[in-house]
Amino acid sequence: SPAPAATASPAIGSSAADNPPGLITCGLLGAAIRDASLMQPGVVRAIADASATADAPVGDAATTLAQAYHIALASHDSGGEPDAIAPVSAAAADMAQVCADSGLDAVN
Repeated sequence: SPAPAATASPAIGSSAADNPPGLITCGLLGAAIRDASLMQPGVVRAIADASATADAPVGDAATTLAQAYHIALASHDSGGEPDAIAPVSAAAADMAQVCADSGLDAVN
């Protein structure tokens, strides 16, 4: 009898292929970091929206980023604005590390 045909199987541990919401979310974050556009209107919202169905570590990091952004936005034109913007950068850096740890590093 003929041998069974060989079939390609997905790579084991291929988290990027198994996690499109996380990959999309991390891709948006990576683009925002590269373009220095985190504080541009709609950028953090797009990241947060994309993370709605991402796995918990990426989704949680996106939520933290969105919260930091909203605090910074609320401080616009106030004396506390510079201090409120710094946590946005910190949250983005933390999220980039979560993406890298999850195998979804799209920052580089």
